[in-house]
Amino acid sequence: MAKVDEASNPRSRKACCLVSEVLEEMGLDSRKAREMRRQTLLGLMTFCQWQLARMDEERGGAAPGETRRTKGRRVKVV
Repeated sequence: MAKVDEASNPRSRKACCLVSEVLEEMGLDSRKAREMRRQTLLGLMTFCQWQLARMDEERGGAAPGETRRTKGRRVKVV
């Protein structure tokens, strides 16, 4: 049984290596992808906290329309 060269057989390559190559071709390294993922998750957490606080304010007895609105934070995406 002949041993097949890994470079000539694309099926033998690991999926993680293929993903890394695709990201590299797009100009996205793992550090930048991790930063973007972190910013996205922080934004989602901030939104959820804001939504919960807003729901608590409405439940607290304030009439609709009288709730205090705060400006959202601007987040710089690098």
